Amino acid sequence: MIDGKTFLYVLFGLTLVIAVGLQRRLKGSIFPLPLVYVFIGWAAFSLPLGLPSVDLLRDPEHTVFTELISEFIVIASLAVAGLAIDRPFSWKNWNQVWPLLFITMPLTILLVALFGWYMMELTVASCIFLAAVLSPTDPVLASNVQVGPPGARQRHDIRFGLTVEAGANDGLAFPFVHLAIAAMGATALGSWTVQWALEDLLWRVTAGVVIGLLTGRIGAWLVFTYVPEANKDGDSSQADDEKSFTSEGMITLGALLTSYGVAEAFHGYGFLAVFISAVTAKQYAPTSYYHAISHHFLEQIESILLVIILLIFGAFLTTDIMRNLTWEGALLGFLVVFLIRPLTGLVAQSRNSLPWYGRFTIAFLGVRGIGSLYYLSYGENHGRFGDTTTIWSAVMFTILLSIVVHGVTAPILMKKSEARSAHRSKEDSSKEV
Repeated sequence: MIDGKTFLYVLFGLTLVIAVGLQRRLKGSIFPLPLVYVFIGWAAFSLPLGLPSVDLLRDPEHTVFTELISEFIVIASLAVAGLAIDRPFSWKNWNQVWPLLFITMPLTILLVALFGWYMMELTVASCIFLAAVLSPTDPVLASNVQVGPPGARQRHDIRFGLTVEAGANDGLAFPFVHLAIAAMGATALGSWTVQWALEDLLWRVTAGVVIGLLTGRIGAWLVFTYVPEANKDGDSSQADDEKSFTSEGMITLGALLTSYGVAEAFHGYGFLAVFISAVTAKQYAPTSYYHAISHHFLEQIESILLVIILLIFGAFLTTDIMRNLTWEGALLGFLVVFLIRPLTGLVAQSRNSLPWYGRFTIAFLGVRGIGSLYYLSYGENHGRFGDTTTIWSAVMFTILLSIVVHGVTAPILMKKSEARSAHRSKEDSSKEV
């Protein structure tokens, strides 16, 4: 009989092969491809094959591994998103994004925390932790609603808004995870809140932003100064012929990992640094074919890691985690997907010049996914929260619900928005992405 390790190699290999075929067949359809990977993981680990149980809640080694692999896939996904943004950066040019970051996200954290306190009877620290975990939208599972590869110049405000939001708020959720960890055992406000505000909020965010800008700028200067081929202009179709003969992807990945590492070394937020570094490098030479090749390379890494993490997610669902789901936890998942995110998204966009249907599409498509799984694993490894089973089951259900609901509705909402010309703001409809 085949042993467990060999079976896992076969499972992973076949899933990768299946993924290639399904990506082409399901492109543009309403069937969510990530759900296939979750189902494969669940089905394989449900069979009587003697496979080891994947328990992210009770097995520290599994939790650490999940934190590491989800961390890496988020880094790759943030880089993919950053390199794909063609719109030049300015406060005014990106003005549709700021309300999503500074209104929608804080309101989401507040509402989820209040629900955890009043309905789920969690501790203060656990309420903050649950809210922080569910606050960021996901750059990994939301790839089908983000901007296209570098060089896709047609303006699409919906995709642009969702891309930048997912890229930025994955880093901005970290201060609140640290707030939850700091609040463990605290009974009142005190000096620890001042320390959190100065260190975990002000310093870490600032350090992440500054280091991202510096590493992106320095890395782009080095590449576009000392790699002659990188200075060639062109779109992604021109880059296709070069993909098999270049190492641009490796250079880009190395630069982004350096950016992440340097930011973390200076106690900044690495996720913010990676996204900003990628955006900065793209802005340095926006028409270079170099970005298309790097984007393609990182997309392949992202796809491979996505299969792994979703297989793990499916395997985890074979444990008793979903049997421990309370009705309050399930209700929270429905509220986040169908009420909290849509309402806070619409509130934030009240002054957005997009047509109403476009604003609704952005508000509704707040995908939850791998970013939440990372923060959940991180919190489990760095803190000791009570009610962990309640928190894990609620978050797992919310992610699964988001995969299904947003996977089905995203193509429909996008097509209808484009058919109604609601994907471009009225005042800027002539501009590029």
